[in-house]
Amino acid sequence: MARSGKITIAAAGTAQRGPDEVCRHVAIKAVAANTGVVYVGNDDAGDVAAANGFEIAQTDDHIVLVVNNLLDLWFDAATNGDVICWIKID
Repeated sequence: MARSGKITIAAAGTAQRGPDEVCRHVAIKAVAANTGVVYVGNDDAGDVAAANGFEIAQTDDHIVLVVNNLLDLWFDAATNGDVICWIKID
């Protein structure tokens, strides 16, 4: 299993599920080259969006989440091609 990775949002407004990576604590950050904000979360219906996701701008610091697997999270972006990076910290 990987210790870190990146998720590219191909189509803004279409949430992507995180990769199958078992973890306990994971740090998540929007990359500096992004042109819009990204969203992370899980609405319990297999989605995340601007209306219900945790917003991260490219200028923001990272966030740390406690999850069992990155599959528990969904990722979306306001701009096509924006990227979210992650790293396991446990």
